[in-house]
Amino acid sequence: MLAFVRPYRRRLAIALVGVLVATAAGLVFPRILGTLVDSALARSAAGDTREVDRWAVILVLVFTVQAGFNFVRLYFLSSMGEGVVADLRKAVYAHLMLLPVRFFDGRKTGEITSRLTSDVGTVQGAVSTALAQALAQVVTFIGAVTLIVIISPPLALSVLLFLPPMIIAGAFFGRRLRRISTEFQDKVAEANAIAEESIAASRVVKWFTSEPEMIGRYGSAVDESYRVALRRARWRAVFTPTITLVAFGTLAFVLWRGGRLIAEGSMTAGDLVTFLVYTLTVAGALGTFTGLYAQLQEALGASRRIFELLDERSEVTEVEHPTVLDEVAGRITFESVSFGYGDRDVRVLDDVTFQVQPGELVALVGPSGAGKSTLVQLIPRFFDPDAGTILLDDVDVRRLRISDLRKHMAAVPQETQLFSGTIEENLLIGKADAVQEELEAAAAAANAHDFIASFPSGYRTVVGERGVKLSGGQRQRVAIARAVLKDPRVLILDEATSSLDSESESQVQEALDRLMGGRTTIVIAHRLSTVRNADRILVIDGGRIIEDGTHDSLIARAGLYADLFELQFRDEPTPASPPD
Repeated sequence: MLAFVRPYRRRLAIALVGVLVATAAGLVFPRILGTLVDSALARSAAGDTREVDRWAVILVLVFTVQAGFNFVRLYFLSSMGEGVVADLRKAVYAHLMLLPVRFFDGRKTGEITSRLTSDVGTVQGAVSTALAQALAQVVTFIGAVTLIVIISPPLALSVLLFLPPMIIAGAFFGRRLRRISTEFQDKVAEANAIAEESIAASRVVKWFTSEPEMIGRYGSAVDESYRVALRRARWRAVFTPTITLVAFGTLAFVLWRGGRLIAEGSMTAGDLVTFLVYTLTVAGALGTFTGLYAQLQEALGASRRIFELLDERSEVTEVEHPTVLDEVAGRITFESVSFGYGDRDVRVLDDVTFQVQPGELVALVGPSGAGKSTLVQLIPRFFDPDAGTILLDDVDVRRLRISDLRKHMAAVPQETQLFSGTIEENLLIGKADAVQEELEAAAAAANAHDFIASFPSGYRTVVGERGVKLSGGQRQRVAIARAVLKDPRVLILDEATSSLDSESESQVQEALDRLMGGRTTIVIAHRLSTVRNADRILVIDGGRIIEDGTHDSLIARAGLYADLFELQFRDEPTPASPPD
């Protein structure tokens, strides 16, 4: 956390001055109070109140100074804490965005967002308020202990004998609370993950009338967190009263022992009042700090999870001295590429070698699980191969800066991912500085401008989460327009028309044909009728390329492609070849 505090060190320095002066003023008060008592007792017989009046005015001035510097302390520490937490949120999110696809594949979205919300919120409460109070209480405690030793060493020694048991108890309870708080945050994250998934898939839940099951799952997860919270409440309930009992027991001892010292003549009434107030200050500081310590321990548990996230490192690393490609033709080469996911024992791709020439349209076909999607994800370096080399224009993609590599590529997936903002905001992801004329030209090329213009808000129409307010065909055309706007040299298509009706399919296919013109295009084909005009078809099975050729040559070979083609069209007339 110190790295996040560094930019706010000036505010911290001002706040520390406020802490020291406000605390010093607070520590002066008991001494003045004791002097005032002694003055009142000494001069009461003569009826002279001038000394009492003078000390009363001084006391008011001390309280005024304390209030002013308390403002400085609270404001600058709170503003520093809020700034630190804001920077922490941004750092966690920025780090998340840079982590590889593999990280997100292995975690639930709700669990990740819980780190940004619940965990950071816990840290926020500690850093912005509890830390300020804790610093003040530590200084107060040290100052008050020093002053009671000065006033009466024998009595102070008796009081200080009570401190070690309190500190040991605090450390024991604090460690326990930290572990329980970490467990609580984990349970909350699990509940958040269930809520996030069920909300995101609300239509699936309603189609299968599984609301009771989802309510039960979420309720069970919340009950688990509640049970952990009850354990935390029990420890707190034991902790605070125990410390309070010891503190007030100490006060009772001071009153008894101080009274005896006054009777013996070795202490004045004013000194006893001063000592008693300082002892109350020590007890108050300890009592306050115990509650703050519990809160800080909870924040430590939450921050551990946050910094675990920040410690995550991508296995897809940037090269130290990257190669820069001024112009990209779009040649893609795989040389003996093999790849397997870490959580599986099998190789998804095994010794794959092929080349796609600039401007060529290549289709990938094969049975489900053959490795088609994995293959195309290696091109933009969502993953790095376990063996072999992938080249862009004869340059190893690992020699390029990842952002430079991906800026030459775009994808139109089967499941279109739109953000919940406006159509304009979704298009600008393709080119952030595009002007309105460019947006409209890209939309027109994607057969999307007419339906966008028909909306009352036009390009500022809100599409809803994942684009739910648009039809399937409209979502696909917005995604195509986004790719057109980026103007990539390499285009990846994951059968973008397979889930559309005939009318939408024809409009989307027409837009895709425009988009593919002159670009290196790799198509993952689920319906073989859509790839008859591909320049080449690569047939993948078991992670290997087993056939390579045109549609007609592969049909003539009577291999796997011919079998798949016949299986798809067994009950349908063979579609006529489209004109060249």
